[in-house]
Amino acid sequence: MNDRALLGDEAVALGALHAGIGAAYGYPGTPSTEIMEYLLDAESNGADGGFVARWSANEKTAFEEALGTSFCGRRALVTMKHVGLNVAADPFMNAALLDIKGGIVLAVADDPGMHSSQNEQDSRYFADFAMIPCLEPTDQQEAYDMTRRAFDLSEELSLPVMIRLVTRLSHSRAAIETAEPRRPNPLNKTEDRTGWTLIPAWARKRYAELIGKQEKMAELSETSPYNSVSGSDGKVPLGVITTGLARNYFVENAVDLDTDYRHLHIGQSPWPKEKIRSLIDGSERLLILEEGMPLLERYIRGIGRDSASVAGKLDGTVVRQGELNPDNVREALGLPARASLEFDPGRLPMRPPQLCQGCPHEDSYRFIKETAAKIGPSVVTSDIGCYALGVLPPLQVPETVVCMGASITMAKGAAEAGHPNVMAVIGDSTFYHSGLTGLVDCVADQAAVTIIIMDNSTVAMTGGQTTRLASARLPQVVEGLGVEAEHIHILDAMRKDHDANVAVLEKELAYRGPSVIITVRECLETLRKKRSAK
Repeated sequence: MNDRALLGDEAVALGALHAGIGAAYGYPGTPSTEIMEYLLDAESNGADGGFVARWSANEKTAFEEALGTSFCGRRALVTMKHVGLNVAADPFMNAALLDIKGGIVLAVADDPGMHSSQNEQDSRYFADFAMIPCLEPTDQQEAYDMTRRAFDLSEELSLPVMIRLVTRLSHSRAAIETAEPRRPNPLNKTEDRTGWTLIPAWARKRYAELIGKQEKMAELSETSPYNSVSGSDGKVPLGVITTGLARNYFVENAVDLDTDYRHLHIGQSPWPKEKIRSLIDGSERLLILEEGMPLLERYIRGIGRDSASVAGKLDGTVVRQGELNPDNVREALGLPARASLEFDPGRLPMRPPQLCQGCPHEDSYRFIKETAAKIGPSVVTSDIGCYALGVLPPLQVPETVVCMGASITMAKGAAEAGHPNVMAVIGDSTFYHSGLTGLVDCVADQAAVTIIIMDNSTVAMTGGQTTRLASARLPQVVEGLGVEAEHIHILDAMRKDHDANVAVLEKELAYRGPSVIITVRECLETLRKKRSAK
């Protein structure tokens, strides 16, 4: 149709639109956020197709909402980052047993190098665990094409399909060529409830069918255009297998190789076993280049033969931590480093990440810090969000940051271990995401925990998305979960209220049960955006 310059994330979004989705759901998380942002803009601008795009309370609810769309026969896209898949794992794993008629595609963005994440986990393990296909684009064009193919594949196999992205692809831009959009599926609710009701007797049957689909999935993988072989014929000194962006880095360096090689690129799993075995038999040495963890390498070492030695991340030939790039792939190929300019920038000041100037979280942390200093031994657990930056100087208040929602539950554990003066810090969006259930536990067991919900009225760290429920409803939600009204406080996160806020926190820490303090002031960045929009 025409060319468009798109981010990898946006190419996935447009591919889903042109595949005829009925709905898209997700939770914001870098580097996946722009997929839903693109779809939300398209919906608000009246894009053809009559689809809906919605942020969800968390990744689990997003996946389940997409399943509801699929159950009614329409196509659905789900978006999240890699650690979000941990939250969605329950419906994701069970979805592989469902009788999918409306295609359902999970676009999950991994973050090698941990640019904005707390780990480097590889989502391909989840696809392998669930025994579903995974497509791994190399560039923006493939991100578009593979997304469209993924919906067809989902309906062909009656399975969910994963699209696995990584940060460099999600956040880089290139021109793509689009194709004619497909019409959305009509509304057509599944009538056979045995395919969607996972009681044990029916689930066992569905699991047997899932196992039976593996052979067809393998056949599709062997013939997939995304699993291609190139290079010299006959026995070669070097066989190279790449996945994802590793293909780009290998191709960039391959022109400097002074030996014959054969190259197998794998963009679709399950792995094409016969192509892999053919490459192994035709190579004296095998090098495996994959972005993320050595999942493919472990598989190949399992099916490999003695005819070729295997090199990769497990033996240290390829860097194990962080991202692949042209330079470390070049080193793995045994090529000399490219000449580069020598440049001495001199002594540069350190610029660690920090809260924005005037951020309301800073004022909240200052009264927490003073209170902790006054009362003696204390524990302050924090959650994932902008406020996690309070770990760093000059504030240095939180003592733990683990995962979404963990601040409240870890605080409960610390209090029940016998530690006095336990505080949990969580944001408004994160509280709705996964803090609610932790508060339920605190109320049920009357844990001596003071929870500080830092309410800045937005999902700030991922770009200012709207919190699922209005800030004014937080006290109602907290009281509805069982926190006594006299132990719920709404405070202004302002420097002028510092002393009064210290007094309230000190009083609640003396209470031997759960209490909640909500500190309220809008994020400065979203406030600026609103003013600019006006």
